[in-house]
Amino acid sequence: MKILRPLIVFLGLLVVWHLVVTFLDLPAFILPSPKSVILIAIERADTLMGHAAVTLVEILLGLLFGTLFGVTSALIMAYFRPARSWLLPVLVVSQAVPVFALAPVLVLWFGYGMAPKVAMATLIIYFPVTAAFYDGLRRTETGWVDLARTMGASKASVLRQIRIPAALPAFGSGLRVAAAVAPIGAVVGEWVGASAGLGYYMLLMNGRVQTDAMFAALFVLAIMAVCIYFLIDMALRRLVAWQPESDPASFS
Repeated sequence: MKILRPLIVFLGLLVVWHLVVTFLDLPAFILPSPKSVILIAIERADTLMGHAAVTLVEILLGLLFGTLFGVTSALIMAYFRPARSWLLPVLVVSQAVPVFALAPVLVLWFGYGMAPKVAMATLIIYFPVTAAFYDGLRRTETGWVDLARTMGASKASVLRQIRIPAALPAFGSGLRVAAAVAPIGAVVGEWVGASAGLGYYMLLMNGRVQTDAMFAALFVLAIMAVCIYFLIDMALRRLVAWQPESDPASFS
């Protein structure tokens, strides 16, 4: 049933797409039909998979580094009180400056290879992971912390055995957001300057007015992003399997 519902939604979107193209009689260079996009995706499967592999590596590396930097920053702010006044401005500035505006600078610094795309993805992922995990760390139930300290637990033990496990649900929420936005950094970086990747291929096909091929690349990117999100969501559910989930019907 969990697989059937997304499949029904996906097929429904394809039907709506087909009806819009048919009834509005849109030219193919404006909006191609789902059939033409699927056919071109099959025809150019090898090319698309090659570009998709590059983008996938960029996204996964961005997730890895963004999560590592985010977790480290949150732990430093939670464990060392003086560090908060230094790291919080960095956290705010990382979002106050549009990350997309940094893409040309990153390409200038790191060249047209994979590094600027990974850096872009890392910057986008850094904030939600840091903010969510830090919020979870500082909102740990005070009764648990007081009880541990009464029993003689050290600050490091309280952090390791109480604060971090208690903050995992919040961390999971931040990581889910990060997984959803991670492809943005990689693709924008490819748009600014690249020689491979789905973003590069989309830009190339757009310049050649091959809209169906451009949509095929977008289609592959969407599937890849959804798969990454659900894989991370599945892993997080196992990580915090002890946390009960409320029935949405209980809110109505």
